[in-house]
Amino acid sequence: MTFTLPNGHSIEALKNVSLSLKKGEILSILGPSGCGKTTLLNILAGFLSPTHGQVSMNGHPVVGPAPERGMVFQQGALFEWMNIRDNIGFGPAMKGEPKEKTKKEVDTLLETVGLHGFGEKAVYELSGGMQQRVALARCLANHPDIILMDEPLGALDALTREKMQGLILKIWQETGKTIILITHSVEEALLLGERLLVMAPRPGRIHKEYALPFAKLGTEKDLREIKKHPDFSAKRDEILTMIWEMEEEIMGKKA
Repeated sequence: MTFTLPNGHSIEALKNVSLSLKKGEILSILGPSGCGKTTLLNILAGFLSPTHGQVSMNGHPVVGPAPERGMVFQQGALFEWMNIRDNIGFGPAMKGEPKEKTKKEVDTLLETVGLHGFGEKAVYELSGGMQQRVALARCLANHPDIILMDEPLGALDALTREKMQGLILKIWQETGKTIILITHSVEEALLLGERLLVMAPRPGRIHKEYALPFAKLGTEKDLREIKKHPDFSAKRDEILTMIWEMEEEIMGKKA
């Protein structure tokens, strides 16, 4: 992906990025600022068309946004004038789904994301973490084949973030959805990725790939126990060092 700037110069945001994803996988993508993580996610979502190459899903090319690819943004991007129930049911309503069917589905999703009894609340009455739960439920209401998450937990406090990490793993386990998650947190990438891609900048590219057991373990054990796993600590230190060296190179502190 190459962007042309107003002054006529160009920036090569991504180069030779190639990957495939199996149905039901959960993939985390990590890297320093400016490595093209969000650009890659926007291409997968269909918001951007790559300068060269192609994205395909279920055997057909991705040429724009579609319900099969759900997006959860860093901020909930909820409709402030609607209550929580109407936010979650917005997609089915736009598709003309029967009201009674939508109501039942919304009730189920409120239960799934831990917001039973909050359906009639206004958006401003909910905390940031609760709003992200609504955003996730709204995404699930459209029955996407794949859920794309762009730093969905980045604005949350540490405790809420940990709870939401557990919720994402729960939904992954219970629904079998394919999930791609962008994050700046090494711990989060390790916890939530069966596979983890570390990207490098200038141009953005896949630097290293890991196959990890922690997401699966996280569906069975407390996430705090997973963090005590010796392999978890070793991988965290390895990746932190890798990204730190990239950051130093970006800042010109390394030849």
